[in-house]
Amino acid sequence: MISGNRRWPMLGAMALVASGLSGCASRPSGVLQPVAASPSAARVDMLVATTREASSKPGELFGGERARTPAFAEISVSIPPDGVRKPGEVAWPKKLPADPATDFAALKAEQVSQADAEKWLNANVRKTSDRSVVVFIHGFNNHFEDAVFRFAQIVQDSKLRSVPILATWPSRGSLLAYGYDRESTNYTRNAVERLFQYLARNPEIREVSILAHSMGNWLALEALRQMAIRNGGLPAKFRNVMLAAPDVDVDVFRSQIEDMGQRRPRFTLFVSRDDRALALSRRVWGDVSRLGAIDPEQSPYREELAANKITVIDLTKINAGDGLHHSKFAESPQIVQLIGGRLSSGQTLTDSRHGLGDAIVSVTAGAAHTVGTAAGLVISAPVAVVDEHTRQNYRDHINTLGVVNK
Repeated sequence: MISGNRRWPMLGAMALVASGLSGCASRPSGVLQPVAASPSAARVDMLVATTREASSKPGELFGGERARTPAFAEISVSIPPDGVRKPGEVAWPKKLPADPATDFAALKAEQVSQADAEKWLNANVRKTSDRSVVVFIHGFNNHFEDAVFRFAQIVQDSKLRSVPILATWPSRGSLLAYGYDRESTNYTRNAVERLFQYLARNPEIREVSILAHSMGNWLALEALRQMAIRNGGLPAKFRNVMLAAPDVDVDVFRSQIEDMGQRRPRFTLFVSRDDRALALSRRVWGDVSRLGAIDPEQSPYREELAANKITVIDLTKINAGDGLHHSKFAESPQIVQLIGGRLSSGQTLTDSRHGLGDAIVSVTAGAAHTVGTAAGLVISAPVAVVDEHTRQNYRDHINTLGVVNK
């Protein structure tokens, strides 16, 4: 019976590929060991909420195993100045201690109590012009430091002024751990819902945006679905939900949206039909289409997206990113800055005036087009959380399995 299931040979091939790549990592571990700040570097401060188990290793803070209760941390990341790195890139330190003049480096990485986390959040929200926060949920195969540095890069390059909150779940950061990672998102959905409920109740916060990438979209959608069922809808302050390259079954997504009811945020879906990572995921999950790789021009997707007022930005023709086409936002600095600038300026994201979609089309020379509620796009920020080494692993893995690049 097992031999007839295509998923098992696929996972066996993953094991062979990953074992061959196990010695390829080139960056040091323990990169979150704090260093002194450099006057030339930028700084991003974030709050972390996690279900990861704390690590005893210096400079790691949290590992990939599951904790019994959520934990919190305050982290400050130093980002080297313009000219040292390209927008969209994370400059990983090649040796320790990290050099803030050339590397991403931790200035502070400290676990805190829930009470102290709430105090930090309230104090920082009061400093923003619109009392807004952005919650980022990463995808598959991410160590804790991967998620921290990538989110810091997104905040810096998009010039967002909202308070950053990283919701990170237990990922072992391994190609062999796809099943463990997926179950970890299920393990974490109650904790993420509790985080959302707190943000909804907090009178200091007026607006919440959610950014999710790849497998993290499943966690974001499930937490929102639970919250909507429990509360009879989602709060008005939850205005923007962006789903980047979602590794989510299209049939399941349809059910999740229905369960949220009519009182829900405006969703923006970023798709790319040449996403090779999602092509592999489709094979793993029984040849059912993944949401991030659909053709939004085709039925029934076009009609369903329009009926649910979901805005779609199709990035298939954009020539950016690596050979996987799973992280185009990370390699599209103009779009990063465009979206971040619109949010930070406080412009209404659902109006019918000349909007973000028009500007994206202009920037990409007509490569992107929008479907659904195209008149007023609801965007929070570009997301790409697959670092250079992970992308290389994915590329080698997919090539070995014969997922061709069309």
